[in-house]
Amino acid sequence: MHACRGQLVDSLSIMLATRSERQGNVEDLDEAIARQREALALCPVSHIYRSSSLYNLAVLLSTRFGHRGNAEDLDEAIALHREALALRPVGHTLRSSSLTNLAVRLSARFHHRGNADDLVQAIALQREALALHPVDHTLQSISLNCLANGLSTRFDHRGNAEDLDHAIALHREALALRPVGHTLRSSSLNNLAAQLSTRFDHRGNIEDLDQVIALHREALPLCPVGHTSRPIALNNLANQLLFCFGQRGNAEDLDEAIAFHREALVLCRSILELNGLANGLSARFDHRGNAEDLNDVIALNREALALCSVGHIDRPVSLNDLAVQLSARFYHRGDVGDLNESSTDVYLLFHRSGLDGTGSPVGNTDRLDVAMHHFKAAANFVPGGLLLRLRASLSWVRHADHHRRGTELEAHGTSMQLMDAYMSATASISSRHSALKDFPSTLTADAASCALRSGDVCRAVELLEQGRTIIWTQMTRLRTSLDSLQTHSNHTAALVKRFRDISSLLDKPPASHADGTQCVDVEAAATRYRRLVENWNGVVEEIRTIEGFFRFLLLPMFADLQEAARDGPIIMLIASKSSCDAIIIKLTQPPTSIQLPIDLGKLARLVVVLQQAIRKDAGPKGNQTALIKALRKLWVDVVRPVAENLGGFARRGSRIWWCPTLLFNFLPLHAAGEYRANGESLSQQYISSYTPSLTALMRARRSHDRSPSVPFAAIGQNFPAGASFTLDCVEPELDLVQRLLLPPPTVSFTKITSVDATKSRALRDNTWLHFSCHGTQNFDDPFKSAFLMRDQPLSLLDITQMDLSLHQFAFLSRNSACETAVGDFATPDEVVHLAAGLQFAGVKSVIGTLWKATDGTVQRLVEAFYKNLCGDGKMNSRRAAHALHQTVNPLARDKGMPLDQRIVFMHIGA
Repeated sequence: MHACRGQLVDSLSIMLATRSERQGNVEDLDEAIARQREALALCPVSHIYRSSSLYNLAVLLSTRFGHRGNAEDLDEAIALHREALALRPVGHTLRSSSLTNLAVRLSARFHHRGNADDLVQAIALQREALALHPVDHTLQSISLNCLANGLSTRFDHRGNAEDLDHAIALHREALALRPVGHTLRSSSLNNLAAQLSTRFDHRGNIEDLDQVIALHREALPLCPVGHTSRPIALNNLANQLLFCFGQRGNAEDLDEAIAFHREALVLCRSILELNGLANGLSARFDHRGNAEDLNDVIALNREALALCSVGHIDRPVSLNDLAVQLSARFYHRGDVGDLNESSTDVYLLFHRSGLDGTGSPVGNTDRLDVAMHHFKAAANFVPGGLLLRLRASLSWVRHADHHRRGTELEAHGTSMQLMDAYMSATASISSRHSALKDFPSTLTADAASCALRSGDVCRAVELLEQGRTIIWTQMTRLRTSLDSLQTHSNHTAALVKRFRDISSLLDKPPASHADGTQCVDVEAAATRYRRLVENWNGVVEEIRTIEGFFRFLLLPMFADLQEAARDGPIIMLIASKSSCDAIIIKLTQPPTSIQLPIDLGKLARLVVVLQQAIRKDAGPKGNQTALIKALRKLWVDVVRPVAENLGGFARRGSRIWWCPTLLFNFLPLHAAGEYRANGESLSQQYISSYTPSLTALMRARRSHDRSPSVPFAAIGQNFPAGASFTLDCVEPELDLVQRLLLPPPTVSFTKITSVDATKSRALRDNTWLHFSCHGTQNFDDPFKSAFLMRDQPLSLLDITQMDLSLHQFAFLSRNSACETAVGDFATPDEVVHLAAGLQFAGVKSVIGTLWKATDGTVQRLVEAFYKNLCGDGKMNSRRAAHALHQTVNPLARDKGMPLDQRIVFMHIGA
């Protein structure tokens, strides 16, 4: 045999493979493989070219696998790559290439068969290949990308967040090695953008989305007009801008997205481009209501449908898209033809195109049951990540509520659990509050309403407690005392220490990052936080294995929550889209529910009317007609039905607690009444207090050893830095408080004013507090709401970091331009305001304001309140509600004080 035959056969094989690639002739590929087998046979084990021939044959077999999907070709290719690798031991110049080739084929087989061992091996091989490439190696960036792809695949398979973070870090490193002008820079930009987009889907960090858009903007000019990838680059950027519009509502993002989709459609009129532009125009129609946009959407949907012949995988989706838009146009214009065509398309979707996996028609009822099953499976698929699971559970809730397939309550319960878990993995308090705005504010109330419809009142109470005040609840978990576990054994003592150490780290506010901080540093901090959360969860699970602690930090059962009604009934008010209800919780009897004669729309109007009425000036006799009408409406539709039910077991003059949800948070429930001669009112019958949650009320009732002398601080700051005017009555008010309090040794009084009224001194040492100062309320970021001290604000965020568990009482009398006991409309069930913050931090009894109190009101109320509080010669914070009631009730006959000022103060806590 001629000595050169092997090389000639190898060359022929390569030429046949090249022609096959260019002309698409598979027979050429078959012959190329046959020739390469012959070439390999001519290269025995010790032959210098054997490893190259092994590689060439493996590549050709892999290519044929891509064409025909024959798994035997892929298996043989992997075997050949393994043999080639063995011929290139450590130190061989081509070892890294063989490592990468084998890793790529193992990854392909993983995608084909799903064998996790293949993926594990592929990643290990990529790690070794990367280690063989120094930083300045020409193949370094390729190895980085290959390893990143393997880790990304494993993240998709297992859901381990560290794999995704590592993949992103590797893509960043690869991008840095491909500077402007590098031929592969566009590829790196897109790879990094794809992974950041995935992470945004899983975690919802808006900074990731901003980076994705920036990367796609940079990638677009690298695909100039005429470039084959330009339509893809345009679509990538347009889709992210459209998604960003959905997150932020910036119309410029929407218009820019549409412009890019139009350009992409001009370059390539495929289903992808048609649907992209249709989605953008549909979003703009929803935003602006321009009928031309809707007409264009329908035209694009028709064209996309025409490209989907019967049997096409995208045909059901196209049918549904067209039906939805035709229905929208019918509701917009009233054209019956649109409705008929829409109905026809939906019929076709479900009864012709809609077949199950076997190709058999499935009934609508069975379809719904299958759909509910898949929603449930998606919500419980752990590798999917918390955010995607939460979104799946919300879809499950929405469809289960709509179709009533019997899984509604389970869906709501699952969404509550996932919301809690997702928020616990979010590092900062402000980030949690911001994240909550992305989810339906009615979620918890709707869940409770669902439980009521099923007749399970106890479950409704549990869901209300689980889904409200999530931010506060997570903070208090980290401060849970484990004194009773400390003495069990050396093991439990060590466990307690671990719990406290990790809780302390999680409870610290995360470091703020300057604008110039490297992304990798921010991501590293986020990764550390998630690891801490995972470690904390592990310790909690271990504690639950100890006898007597099996329910440690689990969501409380109704039997536990019922203890909150020890000193009087609690009324939880539910405002949901299906109904408005009240639940009355009693200590020794089952809870009762009452459907209120008001719906969510009427309740919203009542809130608006009441707020407008408060801003109106009082008449010459102190009357506020609009406010009186609103309070009468509140009495008839909300409070009176509750009061009538309370009459059977709560004695007149006793205490009750209100625990409102959603819009009920913005109503002065304690002030409801008829406001006419001999008319009824709640204040005539009961003493009202409020609580943000049942758990908060139970915690406020815990007793501590009391000092023989009450340390009382009156804190006043009439003109802090940044204030626009002086509070002239601050000093006289503090002097008045001092005169009304009991003398030493019963009360140890401290007056903190002027230069002494600083942030650091405000809450230190003294367990009884009276605040008279400027305040600010920040509705965009409520945790920045603050008392203004001489040096710097004492913010709600500052208060959350304090342990005030020994504090008994706080009176928030005068906080200019600040409602100390009212939260924000975006997240009303989080009850984020200064008064609630003090209570959650540990203060047992708090008096705050629903709106601004005038100087005259404050002076009269403060004087009467402290006289009533100290009237029996003792200092007892549990008498604060009684004292406020005794102060306010006589004012009902005082026509010299406007009605809104008579009802401005409210009591929170024990």
